Amino acid sequence: MKKVASHEQKLIREYLDGNPAGLQKLIEIHQNRLYSYIFVMVKDRALADDIFQDTFVKVIHTLKSGSYSDEGKFIQWVMRIAHNLAIDHFRKQKKLNYAEPKNDQHDLMNNLKIADPSIEEALVTQQIHEDVKGLINYLPEEQKEVLYLRCYAGLSFKEIAEQTEVSINTALGRMRYALINLRKLIKTNNIVLTN
Repeated sequence: MKKVASHEQKLIREYLDGNPAGLQKLIEIHQNRLYSYIFVMVKDRALADDIFQDTFVKVIHTLKSGSYSDEGKFIQWVMRIAHNLAIDHFRKQKKLNYAEPKNDQHDLMNNLKIADPSIEEALVTQQIHEDVKGLINYLPEEQKEVLYLRCYAGLSFKEIAEQTEVSINTALGRMRYALINLRKLIKTNNIVLTN
């Protein structure tokens, strides 16, 4: 893993020293993984293309401004940028794509689904989604990441573990604590998760 990180550091340094090939190589190394991640989130090829490009525009600005602190986690950093851009897009469009969790034990997220709603029910449900989304921002970063990857991007815990470079048990633990903390936040804020 260290070898990959130092190779990435070298390419970043190369780019910052004026050689655009450094960035091009970094993009080539990670483009399939990043594009797949974005596409799974947005489920639209044109939008995925836009977010992919916007992600690297942001990467370039951050690298050139000297704000990037290299901790050997370049791809995680880039994926977080892409994730935030996708969430921003959905926020602007007011239509976040919810992927149903495959595991029934996460009943908190199952309460968000509805079937054939009336306009009134749809508005109430939209408000519930916005309330819960707002509360998710109060979770610790690691818990928030696992929750988004599982419930919004629809990734399996194995995929989440690989993407975040932790064990499956750690990913499961983070999800468990995210749900526990969300329940506490919901109770504290008196949010009702039913129509």
